[in-house]
Amino acid sequence: MTFLIALFSLPAASITYREVSYISPIFFCIDCILLRTACNCRGRLVLEVILKMVSARSLDGELVSCFRNLTVSSGGGRGQAETGGDMPTLSGWKDLPMELLMRIISVVGDDRIVVVASGVCTGWRDALGWGVTNLSLSWCQQNMNNLTISFAHEFTKLQVLTLRQIKPQLEDSAVEAVANYCYDLRELDLSRSFRLSDRSLYALANGCPRLTKLNISGCSSFSDSALIYLSCHCRNLKCLNLCGCVKAATDESLQAIARNCAHMQSLNLGWCENVTDEGVTSLASGCPDLRALDLCGCVLITDESVIALASGCPHLRSLGLYYCQNITDRAMYSLANSCVKSKRGRWGAVRSSSSKDIDGLANLNISQCTALTPPAVQAVCDSFPSLHTCPERHSLIISGCLSLTSVHCACGLQRHRAEGTLQPTSHAY
Repeated sequence: MTFLIALFSLPAASITYREVSYISPIFFCIDCILLRTACNCRGRLVLEVILKMVSARSLDGELVSCFRNLTVSSGGGRGQAETGGDMPTLSGWKDLPMELLMRIISVVGDDRIVVVASGVCTGWRDALGWGVTNLSLSWCQQNMNNLTISFAHEFTKLQVLTLRQIKPQLEDSAVEAVANYCYDLRELDLSRSFRLSDRSLYALANGCPRLTKLNISGCSSFSDSALIYLSCHCRNLKCLNLCGCVKAATDESLQAIARNCAHMQSLNLGWCENVTDEGVTSLASGCPDLRALDLCGCVLITDESVIALASGCPHLRSLGLYYCQNITDRAMYSLANSCVKSKRGRWGAVRSSSSKDIDGLANLNISQCTALTPPAVQAVCDSFPSLHTCPERHSLIISGCLSLTSVHCACGLQRHRAEGTLQPTSHAY
């Protein structure tokens, strides 16, 4: 029997220590003495603790009063013999107001409890189905597929769903169930779902047209044709993680994203080794609002991709070029002179500006880009005050590039000048 039934449907005298200890999310901060006392008092402290926790969440007086009114005396029998008096229990728990139920669930802060609570009674199931908009099943280490299928028709108002897995469990049938019932879904995490096929993407395209954020990293079985179909139907996509989706992330699919998803802001193409300059340049022209792009491990791209991004994506803040060994100084100088460049100019303006006020690149990963030289990278660093090489704010990542150890950010530049250890560097841009 679940802890919810124990708390809200059983007489307080029947609450055992084992059942109370099962509700660890609620009683995590209560020591063993209080737990034993709660059991001896047959639930008095259980009710009081929940009431205090709910009241602490700025619950209005009407709902607090409603909760108190659910507490009635149960006299006689086992409880009276043990304690010599009437003890509290709950009556009318099926009529618990939805807002109060949602507050109690939020206090617990455990998505497992949401799933359990939905099975207590029809009223709770309907209330949670209408009230829950954010749910994660990542805690489920077994049978996630069956669990997803069983709850999908209940939680039709979901907007955020996380199905991240440690070991592959999800199959197409679960994603199809979500697509059939969760029409309002905006964010979905299917990362590491190695068992999924194109059926899942087609189902999402037809059933969840309002998607704005999708993580399918590691889903290596998806094809580019399925991704193209998805982009045609989910035109509101703003954040897409395709890391490791080698078959899906091709120049053709990137061109489709550029045509259909003009509001794209974040795209992860890490280790999608089939991507070339043709696909990236299409993104640069079709997704001008792009703010973060990860091209780590895209070994076929060259300076042309970076030049296109520098001129076509004025809001670009984060760029990952790890192991893109065809990138040369030409790409760096294009960034330094591009429209991405901070409107505040050189590093000297940093002193009077907070990082929130500064435009331009704030994260750049050029690790293992061994063709780059110090002057070119320093030019980029000087152009964007938010790029840092200092350990405290490491946002210009140059590991594996031994020739770039002389590159310093604004903070480091000032420190070295103060110490008199800085060597003059000339820039050719």
